[in-house]
Amino acid sequence: MTLDGPATRLTVMVGESDTWHHKPVFTEIVHRAHAFGLAGATVVRGIEGFGPSRHIHTTRILSLSEDLPVIVVVVDSRERIEAFLPELAELELEGLVTLEPCEVVRYAGRPGEEDG
Repeated sequence: MTLDGPATRLTVMVGESDTWHHKPVFTEIVHRAHAFGLAGATVVRGIEGFGPSRHIHTTRILSLSEDLPVIVVVVDSRERIEAFLPELAELELEGLVTLEPCEVVRYAGRPGEEDG
């Protein structure tokens, strides 16, 4: 797959403890993005944050949270990301989902390695 030039970044912010059928919801999003054939996805664990509940989740020792923020970032063409959105809707996520235009400068794997 090649990807360069204008693209769209899908960002999904959820809680680390959010689940879908007994699996972490962030894992489900990544697996669905992979099965859908999107260009790539990355999960980033936050160290502090808050959402609609206004409750601050943090890694600081005195207020250690078991529900830290998790961000899933997926990049592909606008059309492919928009086609993927019903997959997210099915998960009935609690969190924040955003779309931002971006520019792909480089998208390359290791030589001889295919995703598979």
